[in-house]
Amino acid sequence: MTGRRLKAALATAALAATLAGCGIRSTEVPTDFGAAPSRVPCVASDAGISPQDAAAGVPVQIFLVCSSQLVTVDRTVRIPTEKASTDRVRIAQALLDELSAPPSQAAKAAGYATDVRRGMTVTGPQRDDPDETLRLNRSPRDLSAHALAQIVCTYADSAASDGDGSVILGGPAGSPRRYECNPEVRARPGTVAPPSRAVEG
Repeated sequence: MTGRRLKAALATAALAATLAGCGIRSTEVPTDFGAAPSRVPCVASDAGISPQDAAAGVPVQIFLVCSSQLVTVDRTVRIPTEKASTDRVRIAQALLDELSAPPSQAAKAAGYATDVRRGMTVTGPQRDDPDETLRLNRSPRDLSAHALAQIVCTYADSAASDGDGSVILGGPAGSPRRYECNPEVRARPGTVAPPSRAVEG
């Protein structure tokens, strides 16, 4: 019995050594186990724009929500030319329209979403407002955390602002405030509100 056990042990050790040294052979047989798991979400670049649209518009970036963060997405917009609005307001409205547009199917599949609702409009400053003020048809306080962060970061990073990473934003009434988009807001827009402060007219 002892001899049998010894032979079995030697055979097991030899088999283990053979398996450990052989590795995995390459194969030409195609295999498909789906996409490899990724720890980096939001990799789709589909902005839902055709080359014809891109050629006729102005390239901009907006912030969408993906994996609980704000992620920049390239878009192309047509800026209206009505004389009643300034360039700043026209750009701000075009960006707002893009923010409220539902993401394409490819973008949704990659996890992109927007919390900005359709029908929002933006106008310029009221009397006694700073010249660069943008006023929404809804008070910023009434927006969801994600929607406010999307709008503030999109405006602050665009020609609608002064290029200092902030934007003066107000609602239909009341005093506007200067909102900032910082890394903390981009990383946690649902829990970190854009810093804001009062502004003088």
